[in-house]
Amino acid sequence: MDIRIASDVTFDSIVDGPGLRAVVWTQGCKHNCIGCHNPQTHSTMGGKVVDTSEIIDKIKSKKLQSGVTLSGGEPFLQPEAVGEIASAVKEMGMNVWSFTGFTFEQLIDKKNKNYFSNIRLLNNIDVLVDGKFEFDKKDISLKFRGSSNQRIIDVKKSLKLGRVVIREKYTENYIDNFLPMAK
Repeated sequence: MDIRIASDVTFDSIVDGPGLRAVVWTQGCKHNCIGCHNPQTHSTMGGKVVDTSEIIDKIKSKKLQSGVTLSGGEPFLQPEAVGEIASAVKEMGMNVWSFTGFTFEQLIDKKNKNYFSNIRLLNNIDVLVDGKFEFDKKDISLKFRGSSNQRIIDVKKSLKLGRVVIREKYTENYIDNFLPMAK
């Protein structure tokens, strides 16, 4: 299956989720967040088209990655192709994180034209960082997110309960981790 990506898979990332991670950078985003970290990924015609099997094979070839992060761009603009990658990653025994400008509620809304594809994709995601980046809520002390409106969601529990369940483990900020050393 074809997928439009912004660049080749990045390996050994330590900022896109916990542990050493591979990052799949999808191409195309319609959120147009002011201050976006990856504005070069916005054009739906940019980047390059590759087969998902090529990405899956690259991830399989690396042995030290603890997980894969689906980023972009907007992964949920290509839920079928991204879902194929996420499913393969889960079969490899790795965890999957995804960043999205949509909210969890928007993704699971039955009126969403991509509802079924979104649900299939979400079923293969462990943690979802949701919500648009909001420049006026930017906070560099937050772990794994750029603005305080964004949530770090335990997808499995949220789907089971039908409501957002925050992954508390990642809600503390970086500054809190260093405060005890200053005392």
